[in-house]
Amino acid sequence: MNIILLGPPGAGKGTQASFLVEERSMVQLSTGDMLRAAKASGSEMGKVVADVMARGGLVTDEIVIGLIREQIETVKSNGFIFDGFPRTLAQADALNNLLAEKGESLDAVIELEVDDDVLVDRIVGRAAEAAAAGQPVRADDNAESMKVRLMEYYKKTSPLLGYYYAKGQLSRVDGLGSMEQVKADIAAVLNG
Repeated sequence: MNIILLGPPGAGKGTQASFLVEERSMVQLSTGDMLRAAKASGSEMGKVVADVMARGGLVTDEIVIGLIREQIETVKSNGFIFDGFPRTLAQADALNNLLAEKGESLDAVIELEVDDDVLVDRIVGRAAEAAAAGQPVRADDNAESMKVRLMEYYKKTSPLLGYYYAKGQLSRVDGLGSMEQVKADIAAVLNG
């Protein structure tokens, strides 16, 4: 089973992906993690990624699809959770083509729906809790940065909702429920 978790930053995609990894033996393909791992690997692809990142450039869709291709070809799993990819319609098409080429399919696209104001409060609260516990606080865990991140999400990624809805693959889950409720709602979609 291959799925995409969609939702704005801070919606809980990473948390829910970790539950799926633990309970269903799926593999989370996080774009950020894959890029960091490639850069550290010293492989040919890693050298390309390191060069682009060193110049402050954006990694191309082709590079990201290449990294995903490597994972699909080499990692045995009960399915993949795409996290942070696709972010654009072009990336969605590229992912569909790659999955079809590998004899795979996309089984579900789950949007974690959240209210923006509640999400901003959640992120600010998370930063305050981390600071109070003496833990590092992400530089972008503040109200202003979060609003910028949300705007970027709506501009680039939200068109995917219509794309997957039109394909009959989109399911929506209330992302503001408890972690356990969201987990149960995702399981209901996947078991449906």
